[in-house]
Amino acid sequence: MATITPFLWLNHPIDEVIAYYSSVFDGVHVDDEQRMPDGSLLTATITLAGQRVGLLSGGQEPPSEAFSLMVSVETQDEVDHYWNALTADGGEESQCGWLKDKYGISWQIIPTALGRLLGDPDSARAGRAMQAMFAMRRIVIADLEAAAAAG
Repeated sequence: MATITPFLWLNHPIDEVIAYYSSVFDGVHVDDEQRMPDGSLLTATITLAGQRVGLLSGGQEPPSEAFSLMVSVETQDEVDHYWNALTADGGEESQCGWLKDKYGISWQIIPTALGRLLGDPDSARAGRAMQAMFAMRRIVIADLEAAAAAG
């Protein structure tokens, strides 16, 4: 059976990138690696929150925002943890739960409540939740729920 592994071509030492993501996510591990003759890490495949991700240190700028990694979470504490960790040390906030980490990789930190609220069979409730989301950077579940209930 075929598998798909996102592969990120970065302009940073891969050891540094792995250490950073290991500080953000629990249970990160290196599945395989290839080193240069000087011992520096050229490529690695890691497991990050259950997803295999390939990394290459090749002097390339990161992908555009058209490519992102989505982290699906249940609680506001999880939203806040990943948001704060990934925007620290040079990361950038964007809109509607999107951000870039300090390496320029785009992430979406999305609580499952967002899908539930946007998919509400009551289109007015769903619309109010969507309008609230459009005004947010980091998603705040309580504010989405309050917006959906207002009216």
